[in-house]
Amino acid sequence: MNEILDAILASDTAPEEFAALRVPESYRAVTVRKDEAEMFSGLTTREKDPRKSLHVDEVPVPELGPGEALVAVMASSVNYNSVWTSIFEPLPTFGFLERYGRLSPLAKRHDLPYHIIGSDLAGVVLRTGPGVNSWKPGAEVVAHCLSVELESADGHNDTMLDPEQRIWGFETNFGGLAEIALVKSNQLMPKPAHLSWEEAAAPGLVNSTAYRQLVSRNGAGMKQGDNVLIWGASGGLGSYATQFALAGGANPVCVVSSPQKAEICRRMGAEAIIDRTAEDYTFWKDDGTQDPREWKRFGKKIRELTGGEDVDIVFEHPGRETFGASVYVTRKGGTIVTCASTSGYTHEYDNRYLWMSLKRIVGSHFANYREAWEANRLIAKGKIHPTLSKTYRLEDTGQATYDVHHNLHQGKVGVLCLAPEEGMGVRDQAMREQHIDAINLFRDDHKNGRGV
Repeated sequence: MNEILDAILASDTAPEEFAALRVPESYRAVTVRKDEAEMFSGLTTREKDPRKSLHVDEVPVPELGPGEALVAVMASSVNYNSVWTSIFEPLPTFGFLERYGRLSPLAKRHDLPYHIIGSDLAGVVLRTGPGVNSWKPGAEVVAHCLSVELESADGHNDTMLDPEQRIWGFETNFGGLAEIALVKSNQLMPKPAHLSWEEAAAPGLVNSTAYRQLVSRNGAGMKQGDNVLIWGASGGLGSYATQFALAGGANPVCVVSSPQKAEICRRMGAEAIIDRTAEDYTFWKDDGTQDPREWKRFGKKIRELTGGEDVDIVFEHPGRETFGASVYVTRKGGTIVTCASTSGYTHEYDNRYLWMSLKRIVGSHFANYREAWEANRLIAKGKIHPTLSKTYRLEDTGQATYDVHHNLHQGKVGVLCLAPEEGMGVRDQAMREQHIDAINLFRDDHKNGRGV
């Protein structure tokens, strides 16, 4: 592994030299273990501690198959699917691996008593399997997290509709929170040259998800002038939605939970901001009863910020806690687009406000390769910026995941894998200097004590 790292740090290592490097027999990776899947039985979601379930283990390098690549991972990041995996909710991920393993003898590799997690990476291609022509050893890459078989006609108009579509590092094994990762070659994209390894790894999953959900015709199809309500607007997902709204000429209405998070939205350029904690919105009277009066009070606040207009689009991901309010406040003919349910999967809303006002609910899940490529292209061009606030060592991934689980973070939380320190891997210093304030916005906010 030291030889691989030395070759990467040298920066002038030729592709043939990378191809000649010996791939080690094993590597370090963050795992959950199948025999511990019941370790949190009886505990509430909040009581479940990722620091107890996540391990850094030495694991064997997987067999490389056709259309695949082994990547030396310099940095990765933590997503909510890392949290879900670590606390075995809504169910242990080993069921995903077992089902995938039944697909083919090659897929059987993924069905193991341990699950290497992580759905982001920035790193360097080490090896490619048969049939890979576009990527060579030594290529500096990031990876998006769509793993798809593409043997069904259903996936050829939109790969997210393929019946064998999975999220890499969540529904597959050999994820990015590791020193080496196994990916399909059509997950690879060029690493933005002006970013460090940890910065380049941070946008992947959330940036692509926000792009499809908000910008793509497969999502809300946002246009100039739209009012866009964004829940958790300073978080890992919402921070990219806020940037897309601003860059696309829309008007983000940012919902946050503290003055500190409101300030970071202002620093991104947003003007319409609602601190839901300060306003004390309580959308549920009790566990089974919502409060429409609170929906109306929330809608009134939105109109105060938009010059009397309702929102055209709601960028939904909290789920149960907010969904009734989201449907209510959307304008007639507007769109509620949802990609997650971090507060609960059972959504309840008053259908009168949907059907009689001709509103649409659109489900959106990650992104296809083209959407991920376009989202990454915007990062590479400096139009959208990483929202990295803090970076941990691989050994401290449990703590990083705990912080995300308990919302003790801003933006994205990064993890150094092979990279020995932060700030490495920048190839275009001039472009970096043009955007350095935006690149460091979330990081500076955290360092100044405003990040929690």
